[in-house]
Amino acid sequence: MSFSTNSVGSVSGSRTTRRIEFGRTHVVRPKGKHQATIVWVHGIGDNGSSWSQLLETLPLPNIKWICPTAPTRPVAIFGGFPCTAWFDVGDLSDDAPDDVEGLDASATHFANLLSTEPADIKLGIGGFSMGAATALYSATCYIQGKYGNGNPYPVNLSAVVGLSGWLPCSRSLRNKIEGSHEAARRASSLPLLLCHGRADDVVLYKYGEKSAEALATTGFRNLTFRAYNGLGHYTVPEEMDEVCNWLNARLGLDGSRS
Repeated sequence: MSFSTNSVGSVSGSRTTRRIEFGRTHVVRPKGKHQATIVWVHGIGDNGSSWSQLLETLPLPNIKWICPTAPTRPVAIFGGFPCTAWFDVGDLSDDAPDDVEGLDASATHFANLLSTEPADIKLGIGGFSMGAATALYSATCYIQGKYGNGNPYPVNLSAVVGLSGWLPCSRSLRNKIEGSHEAARRASSLPLLLCHGRADDVVLYKYGEKSAEALATTGFRNLTFRAYNGLGHYTVPEEMDEVCNWLNARLGLDGSRS
C-alpha cells in the first residue's frame, strides 16, 4: 500500500462538516479526438498515479482519464489505521452501516471533476474495489438526481464501470427508485459494467454478484456482469480488454467494434 500525506479533519460534533483534503489528481490526456471523460477511482490504500499509468496504455485514444487520490482517513476495517480511502467501511455484510457522509463527499468530488468538461463530451465514472463501490454509489446518485444528503447531483453519466467492488447503500435503493418515474427511466438506460474474480479473497465474489443482482432487480436493465474464474483481487489483461471493448461500444467512440 502507498499512503498520501493528506488528512481528514476530525468531526467535533454530529452536525459538524468534516474538512476533507483529497490527494493529487492525475490526468491522462486523450491521444486522439476527445469524445469522453472518465473519472477512474482507485482502491483503498492506493492512489491515482498507479491507475493513470495503466490507463495510459489502453487502446482508448478518445478518452480523457481523471484519476483522483482519496483522502487519508482512519478506516474501521483496519482497526482505525489511517490510509487513503473514499469512505469508512467496517465490513460488507448486509447489516453493516453505510458511511453516507464519506460516500457523498467522494461522489461530489468526482462530479466536480467532471462538471468542467465540454458539453459535447460523454462522462463516466469507473473504479476498482472501494473505487468501484464509490463509482456505483455515484451511479445511484445520478439516477436519483441527488446525493444521499439531498443535494442535487449535477452531471449526466453515460457509463459506469466497477471492477472487484460492491454496492453501498443497497438496502434502501429499491424504495428510492420505485418512488420516482425519472429515477426508473435513468436506471433503465444507464450502461453499467461490473467485473469480478471468482477467486477474490478481499471483496468476495458473492458481494459482487449480490451487487449486480440488487442493481438488476431495482431497474438497471443495461447491466453487464462478467465473472472471471481464478481471478483474485487484481485486474488482468483479459478484464481490461473487456472494459475497452465495452466502453468503445457503449460510448460510440471512433474506431469502436460494436
